[in-house]
Amino acid sequence: MVLPARHTPRRRFGQNFLNDARVVERIVAAIDPRPGQHIVEIGPGLGALTRDLLACTPVLHAVELDRDLCVRLRDAYPPDRLVVHEGDALQFDFGSLPDPLRVIGNLPYNISTPLLFYLSGFADRVTDMHFMLQREVVERMAATPGSAAYGRLSVMLQFKFDVEYLFAVPASAFRPVPKVESALVRLIPLADSARPVADDGMFSSVVVAAFSHRRKTLKNALAGFVGAEELSTLGIDPNLRPEMLGVAQFATIANLLSRKGRG
Repeated sequence: MVLPARHTPRRRFGQNFLNDARVVERIVAAIDPRPGQHIVEIGPGLGALTRDLLACTPVLHAVELDRDLCVRLRDAYPPDRLVVHEGDALQFDFGSLPDPLRVIGNLPYNISTPLLFYLSGFADRVTDMHFMLQREVVERMAATPGSAAYGRLSVMLQFKFDVEYLFAVPASAFRPVPKVESALVRLIPLADSARPVADDGMFSSVVVAAFSHRRKTLKNALAGFVGAEELSTLGIDPNLRPEMLGVAQFATIANLLSRKGRG
């Protein structure tokens, strides 16, 4: 069941509730939930996806911050079918849930980026993740080097995941209607062998430094890390801007710094 829409959306929680049955059907088809899978839904809200997910799996976990919605969800579904975890997804320990885990959510726009980075820390326990996000954010996540949308978010997520833009969702599919369009994205964790770096922390530091000065060339943006001659030795033009480098090239720089004990 979808909970009656008598709940007043709370702006501080960034609440925009999915309200289009055709969109829900399309999302569930893309997720393709199966019995026996461990699934957690972030921000179930009024239960638009929850109902259809429970039709496909005997047990569903849900993380919801809004106390009133938690009460309504618990009233609507038996606890042996829907396990409601009341709290902030940015602080919830997803490692406490059974794995391999499938993560699903209509993420609030105001915390989407920090939540994506937080969830990437659980990539080794996850089969896949499907999120509804602001379309601009999904475009940045899936962007390719050299494009206007390509940046730190693109590199950091593509370092750990295969990122696939699935389809756009109009603002009219939500209540209240947001000012932006949304899109569904799929993230599938990459095997460790697909991202051979000696130090994930070093990789992150290099990417952050590079995109902190987006208009600068690599030799200037990374001056505190690596010299122009060293970049050339790696086959990387030091006069390029950071947005021209792919994930593998950032990994090459990070590995050089790890070998030399710099950072």
